[in-house]
Amino acid sequence: MSATILDDARRTHSLGVLFMDESAKGLTHPFFASVLNAFKMAAEAGGYDVTFINHRIGGDILTYLEYCRYRKLDGVCIACIDFEDPQVTELVKSNIPCVTVDHIYRRIPAVLSDNEHGVQRLVEYAIAMGHKKIAMIHGHNNSVVTRTRIGQFYQTMQFHSLSVPEDYVRGGLYGDIEMTRGLVSELLRLPDRPSCILLPDDLCYLGAQEAARELGLRIPEDVSFAGYDGIPVMQSIKPRLTTVRQKSDEIGMEAARLLIAKIEDPGSVGWMPVFVPVELLEGGTVGRVE
Repeated sequence: MSATILDDARRTHSLGVLFMDESAKGLTHPFFASVLNAFKMAAEAGGYDVTFINHRIGGDILTYLEYCRYRKLDGVCIACIDFEDPQVTELVKSNIPCVTVDHIYRRIPAVLSDNEHGVQRLVEYAIAMGHKKIAMIHGHNNSVVTRTRIGQFYQTMQFHSLSVPEDYVRGGLYGDIEMTRGLVSELLRLPDRPSCILLPDDLCYLGAQEAARELGLRIPEDVSFAGYDGIPVMQSIKPRLTTVRQKSDEIGMEAARLLIAKIEDPGSVGWMPVFVPVELLEGGTVGRVE
């Protein structure tokens, strides 16, 4: 047997993960930790090791593409990062197979939650509970996810002939509890304050809860909140958080399936994004308005 065949037989098949969330929580962020754990398990079941991509090899600083080539990665999953970063776009334009989570590039397989349906369900649930003055705090708007959620919020409100005052929509950050506390406080101090506030994600409810408490307001008797993600630990808080559950396990497994298929049988992978269904969890933080 030749040395070349031996080297090829011994080479580990590896997938890279490019991940850096804007709140700097890394793998402590419950939603993305769950997505990436499911991705890792599915990849390993398919015979691939998983490594996280960084800029350094010893003392040398490399681009993402240089790092992938140095490590001889077979493919890359890109999630929760600045998708407009030139180094990221350089990577997706290379010959290394890639799949994205929560972002769409032309001709790159992508996996996303059905955010349009998720926000629509939340808004319509609040309206069904009698709310007409609904505000929204969204995450960083430099993402297809945030733009989709904002657009669907306005569209659903308009469909039900409900106006959205300009100061009812505030930009925050995903997972930033303290920033959310400040933004909720500002909304609740408005002369015509909202009766219900949609939050960027479940973690941000901790900041919203504190802001309401500081103003002596009860949840949901005086003000209502809804989250997003469906993080299990947040469902243990009383009153239980009304939210949209993203199926993080399905997202991670589907991302691994698409990436492995693109590596092993490129012709089997289409270019249309895969949207994973979401589920409305009716908790106790959206009260009824008579």
